[in-house]
Amino acid sequence: MAKNIKKTFPVSGMHCASCAARIEDKVGAMKGVSSATVNLATASLTVEYDPAKTGMGDMKKTVDGLGFELLADEDEDESDLYEIADGLHSARLRELKSRTLWAVVFAVPLVVFAMFFMDVPYADWIMWALATPVVFWLGRDFYINAWKQARHRAVNMDTLVALSTGIAYVFSVFNMLCPRFWLDRGVEPHVYFEASAVVITFILLGRFLEEKAKGNTSSAIRKLIGLRPKTVSVVLPDGKMTEVSIRSVKVGDLLLARPGEKIAVDGHVVEGTSYVDESMLSGEPEPVLKDAGKDVFAGTVNQKGSFVYRAQKVGSETLLSQIIQMVGEAQVSKAPVQKLVDRIASVFVPVIMGIAVLSFFLWIAFDPGEGFTHGLLALVTVLVIACPCALGLATPTAIMVGIGKGAEKGILIRDAESLEIARKVDTIIFDKTGTITEGRPQVTDALWYTSDDSHKDVLATMEKMSDHPLAEAVSDFLSNVRNVAVVNFENIPGRGVRGEAGGRIYYAGNRRLLDDNGIVVDPTLARFAREREAESKTLVWFADNTRALAAIALADRLKDTSLEAVSELKSSGIEVWMLTGDSEASARYIAAQAGISNYRSGVLPVDKHAFIKRLQGEGRIVAMVGDGINDSAALAQADLGIAMGKGSDIAIEAAKMTIISSDLMKVPEAIKLSRQTVRTIRQNLFWAFIYNIIGVPIAAGVLYPLNGFLLNPMIAGAAMALSSVSVVTNSLRLKWKK
Repeated sequence: MAKNIKKTFPVSGMHCASCAARIEDKVGAMKGVSSATVNLATASLTVEYDPAKTGMGDMKKTVDGLGFELLADEDEDESDLYEIADGLHSARLRELKSRTLWAVVFAVPLVVFAMFFMDVPYADWIMWALATPVVFWLGRDFYINAWKQARHRAVNMDTLVALSTGIAYVFSVFNMLCPRFWLDRGVEPHVYFEASAVVITFILLGRFLEEKAKGNTSSAIRKLIGLRPKTVSVVLPDGKMTEVSIRSVKVGDLLLARPGEKIAVDGHVVEGTSYVDESMLSGEPEPVLKDAGKDVFAGTVNQKGSFVYRAQKVGSETLLSQIIQMVGEAQVSKAPVQKLVDRIASVFVPVIMGIAVLSFFLWIAFDPGEGFTHGLLALVTVLVIACPCALGLATPTAIMVGIGKGAEKGILIRDAESLEIARKVDTIIFDKTGTITEGRPQVTDALWYTSDDSHKDVLATMEKMSDHPLAEAVSDFLSNVRNVAVVNFENIPGRGVRGEAGGRIYYAGNRRLLDDNGIVVDPTLARFAREREAESKTLVWFADNTRALAAIALADRLKDTSLEAVSELKSSGIEVWMLTGDSEASARYIAAQAGISNYRSGVLPVDKHAFIKRLQGEGRIVAMVGDGINDSAALAQADLGIAMGKGSDIAIEAAKMTIISSDLMKVPEAIKLSRQTVRTIRQNLFWAFIYNIIGVPIAAGVLYPLNGFLLNPMIAGAAMALSSVSVVTNSLRLKWKK
């Protein structure tokens, strides 16, 4: 049985929300397609489908048949598709800029003529000459696209523009050629060439600004793609080097990283030493030492040294490609609120056309004298001012900016739904080890019976020779010492180590090791040990053959940001819990340090899952933060699973958000970002709806009986353009919010 695959393809020719809705409906109904999502802001179609039942060719045929164009090949890498889409966007932007500038060149003198020189001879003919290139040359796409939609018995934003400007233009040509028709009926014939041309100019300007702004919303993807080098140096079997395209690299190839170069693929160092800037992954500014055996990742930057590394993951398998894919999929996914907007948009254009026609006939019915002229103006203005573009852009632009901002901060958000859920979270559960704590034992404090530094040298040397898990932490703690000669070294299972230095026997291990060898423990050291054990710390003893020389306490330390993160979550009204499989004493101590009053100890993975389910049964919206395989069931059960990126692949796969670094402050940042994004979506939708609710009746002429006001189609065109630009601009404000 074939497995479903998910791909994103650029789509050309979409201009409004109803375009997106039609493509989504038709492709979604295809055999073998389980889901289809169109994002107007990125001009892309994301499809999950069974390749055994349908393929790229079938989808292309369906989309092209609707009057649009599906681009790219099935074999393209995901990040290559973003580059193709970026190229299309740049070309579209250049074309719109050129058309807009030319439209302004014709429209400005046309407006001046219409305002101040209406009575000069042949004024109508001069205005016709200026308007025609704008309507039929610079604005030709509106008519071409409207005709394509009409052939498929569909309507979209281009239909509104084509009808409104076309009717105004044809009506003006008729009045210019046959003025007697109106004069004989006692009506002064007017031409509206300036209205048709200026409306197209304003809409072109609006689309240019909109396209420019939409490009800014996808800057996160472009920045991520820019982290990939185009070429890489491959070390050949004979030791020589050759420069090849990154596409040619295979797993197992030996690659050279020179100073200042970006790492091309994921791999591990086989030769050489250097420091690598991994801030794009971890958010940490400090470069990381890389020597033989250490892992390196695509997109990170080598510093001053050079090294040879072996490729382990290439192409779409690299961590960077997975991040690009995750961010891309999240940006094109839809928040639940968007589904309602899509349903509204699909009926919006037909309803507006109905209102426009109705207003035309009502004017004729209630104003026999000027009704036809006023009705025609109302029809044109209603068609112009009703803009579903703002409605279609309200949600996706905010989602794109929000998810892109998250990616730049090291917060990977899997889909738009998670971003919307995050703001509702009222309970957050943390795993302890590796999430709230560092996940590895470290020396917290030590007490020495003697001030003789030579004893520290002996202990450090013995611990370096030991294979005990705690030995590394002790030797790290005693880093500024010198190595001494230790002979007759012996590992004593379950106890510690024994060795000789300077003719004396020394022991390092647990209390039983000292008791077995009849070693005396000073009361001060014994009291220190009891106090640390009460805090659930582990004790390493150091002694010579007669007396205990030191007691060293170790614990899995709290992360630097844990206390601040918990405090911030609590201050925002979120209840914080900690679940751990560790002992009661250890759980109590860490919870107290982190400022968490609610905790459970001795919890198995199945218990974490059940605990979350119980909270959800009480109506809570629960987020789970974890990093281990044992957290994966809980992460999947939670309304919002947040995985720490330094944890297991399984945990990351089960979660809806991933914190790339181990910084716990990213959790409250993610929730804050969610709240800001949803607030922006609501603002966008409010302005998009209120604009049409107020604008359409005014365009139809409801104010005329009260104060004689009729909205000029030119002003309507400017307002329509402004509505789309304002929605995108409001979304971009998210980028600069703290």
